[in-house]
Amino acid sequence: MTQTQKPKPTYAVVSHPDPDAANRSLQVLFTGRSQTKPGHRLGPKVFDHFLIHYVESGRGVYTAEGREYALGAGDSFVIYPEALVSYAADEEEPWQYRWIAFKGEEAERLVAAGGVSPETPMARTREGARAAKWFERVMKTFRDKEAGAHLRANGCLQLLLAEYADARRAGEAADAAAKGADDDGPAAALTRQAIHYMTTQYAEPITIELMAESLGYNRAYLSRVFRERTGATPVAFLVRLRLDRARRLLRERPLLTVEQVASSVGFADALYFSKQFRRAYGQSPTEYRRSVKQY
Repeated sequence: MTQTQKPKPTYAVVSHPDPDAANRSLQVLFTGRSQTKPGHRLGPKVFDHFLIHYVESGRGVYTAEGREYALGAGDSFVIYPEALVSYAADEEEPWQYRWIAFKGEEAERLVAAGGVSPETPMARTREGARAAKWFERVMKTFRDKEAGAHLRANGCLQLLLAEYADARRAGEAADAAAKGADDDGPAAALTRQAIHYMTTQYAEPITIELMAESLGYNRAYLSRVFRERTGATPVAFLVRLRLDRARRLLRERPLLTVEQVASSVGFADALYFSKQFRRAYGQSPTEYRRSVKQY
């Protein structure tokens, strides 16, 4: 694309017409659309709500917690509350994107159900997917001040997340088919599904029984296959995953108590969390937090 062919920058945003009607579980705040300038950059900054950006055309780079993601048409990136992020449009092909901002008690769980996590804060939709449609529908609902705007907006957001979940499952199935016998086929796919489930749901009160039921497998079979391929039981993997996330919170969120950290990563019992932490790292959560402050 030459300099003269670069699209003219545009920007439009519409807020919720009746925010008092929304509930605490999920609230869409505003939505917008922009054709950015070449090299247009935002951040580094933090937000106090979720933001999903969907790239309609062009290219750019999203940076979250020090990790960079190169994105193009059909890609989305998710900004988590309090995460330090920045994003910049390409100099030659600046991106045009839509966005939707939301918050609520159910927000993080719904994002995780869409197959997105802080460790993988991006999603790719399939060719011909209707992702852009849901952004446009929310914008029209807010602009026209339609009755029940919060219900329509919440519904569109959840349908958008369902698009991401469908695309991720299709991608995983394609990967499993491509690897075929070299990766033991179904056993490898099952292991990836279990790891993805635990990686996205670790903060919830999940059990191996619930995971097996959700994935459609017998618990004993799932545990055996998982251990054969990873060398660890699902329970041990989940505990270590939670402890790894806890260490990050202990380092990065000094105002959280040990009990709050434990709860945030899925441990209902703070004492059990502390015992597991000491067993894994040789020191208590409090001692670990004190040690990292010295550096």
